[in-house]
Amino acid sequence: MLLTEFEWQTLLLSLKIAGVAIIFSLPVGILTAWILARCQFLGKSLFDSFVHLPLVLPPVVLGYLLLLTMGKRGIWGEWLNQYFNISFSFNWQGAALASAVVAFPLMVRSIRLAIESIDTRLENVARTLGAHKFRVFITITLPLAFPGILMGIVLGFARCLGEFGATITFVSNIQGETRTLPLAMYTLLQMPDGEHSAMRLCIISIVLSLVALFLSEMLNRWHKRKLAG
Repeated sequence: MLLTEFEWQTLLLSLKIAGVAIIFSLPVGILTAWILARCQFLGKSLFDSFVHLPLVLPPVVLGYLLLLTMGKRGIWGEWLNQYFNISFSFNWQGAALASAVVAFPLMVRSIRLAIESIDTRLENVARTLGAHKFRVFITITLPLAFPGILMGIVLGFARCLGEFGATITFVSNIQGETRTLPLAMYTLLQMPDGEHSAMRLCIISIVLSLVALFLSEMLNRWHKRKLAG
């Protein structure tokens, strides 16, 4: 069961990509969840559908759309590369972007449910006492929604670790750069003697997923007890 250098490299790269994806998408996820939970505006249903679109679109389609928009010749990717020297093509940053897009709806949904479960009277009382909306959000909404935010982080992180289709379509399968756990398993299964290594990586993936689901369930129970108390 000892991992080879290749397997360790793949595992650490996967954790790095998933971690970066969650860190950079979390602020946007919290804001999006708050908008969906607390705001009413024309086109909200369309916006909600757009946010959750990655849940139903084939991952290969997401990868292709990322290639068209964020690739070196993409709509925004070319501009970012030309003026800011930022490129997402064929590197681990692109893999993190693909993972973040795929995991984003799961994160938003968990945080949104947590915000919707908060009694709005608490926020209204704070506003009537003169607190600004931003202060109410920071001091009341975020602390009460914290278990749901943690749950969203855990589920999003687990989803990032399992991302395959969007990543291989957008940034290819490059050893040491974009080859995450699912891509490494796919590569090993194409080799005549790669089944044992693929099995070890499969076990690692199952363990990580089970840990994520267990933590998510524990956080969910904690949140319910907190609301009940």
